[in-house]
Amino acid sequence: MARARQESLSRRERQIVEIVYRLGEATVADVQRELPDPPSYSAVRALLRILEEKDHLRHREDGPRYVYAPRVPREKAARPALKGVLDNFFDGSREKLVAALLDDGAAELSPEELDNLQGLIARAKKAGR
Repeated sequence: MARARQESLSRRERQIVEIVYRLGEATVADVQRELPDPPSYSAVRALLRILEEKDHLRHREDGPRYVYAPRVPREKAARPALKGVLDNFFDGSREKLVAALLDDGAAELSPEELDNLQGLIARAKKAGR
């Protein structure tokens, strides 16, 4: 997936991609039903076609309907998006990103989550990252 294409999503396109990821696969009617203040059926269909052209979605035919699914797994799609946030808001600093996350919600982390984060940091140190 080309980076320029990935970053060129409108707010509505991002909403649609998120819906398809959440549902796993979806028809035009499924997407329309999930959208806040939904546009017409034909507008949703056009947006889904555009998202296919941008390589975010693919479709299969199910009788007369198209059923849309993400082109790449969510985890793989998330990496470039996270890299964009890291570069654009935190000057490429992972430390600043983690600090912002902890400053914003440290009280919400469970002891297990804190232990898991400590383990991830320890493994990264061991691997020399």
